[in-house]
Amino acid sequence: MIKRLLLHVCCAPDATVPFRDLKAEGWSEIVGYFYGSNIHPEDEYRRRAATLDFLSEREGVFVSMRPYEPEEWLVHASPLADEPERGARCALCFALQLRAAAEEGERRGVTHLSTTLSISPHKDAALISRLGREAAASRGLTWEDRIWRKNNGFLRSVQISKELRLYRQNYCGCLYSRPDRGLPERSGICGASAGPTTLKASVYDARIQHARKTPPGNS
Repeated sequence: MIKRLLLHVCCAPDATVPFRDLKAEGWSEIVGYFYGSNIHPEDEYRRRAATLDFLSEREGVFVSMRPYEPEEWLVHASPLADEPERGARCALCFALQLRAAAEEGERRGVTHLSTTLSISPHKDAALISRLGREAAASRGLTWEDRIWRKNNGFLRSVQISKELRLYRQNYCGCLYSRPDRGLPERSGICGASAGPTTLKASVYDARIQHARKTPPGNS
């Protein structure tokens, strides 16, 4: 039986264990999918995308990267700006990413859908599984339910990331998850150094205001 899997990838470090474990299972095809529009600012998105591109080539798993459209993400997320971390805004973000992944999976003709999100000890695995099943079913796909943090999955991902010198971010990705909107950028794509830059909150507040006034798909 041909089994083709699309794996939604939230970031390179979280994909390390799923890539290796899935390859060892003998799937007919494994393709990754990076949503990315939830990541702010663009410099951070590019850093994470470059790290994932490195891992993709290193592990031999092709990753499809969605066009970076943060304003579209903000249209949906900005009404929940005041929600706490791990609350309704995060659930919405997971759903947006998984729906986009399911759409890509249908387009590519895969049979199964899964995600790397469950490798994090900070994320609600039951919620992710429910949203994943709903997204998969909406596109006629089978949800491959994996809790990647089991069997020391998270610790393995940290170890592999260190071995490969992968850039490991210090926040989830979205504007609202930053401890400080003027936080200096950390350096390092796959261990390389990157010059520090400081983000201005006003720039991203302006993006939010623009997004609130603009229907998805328009600019």
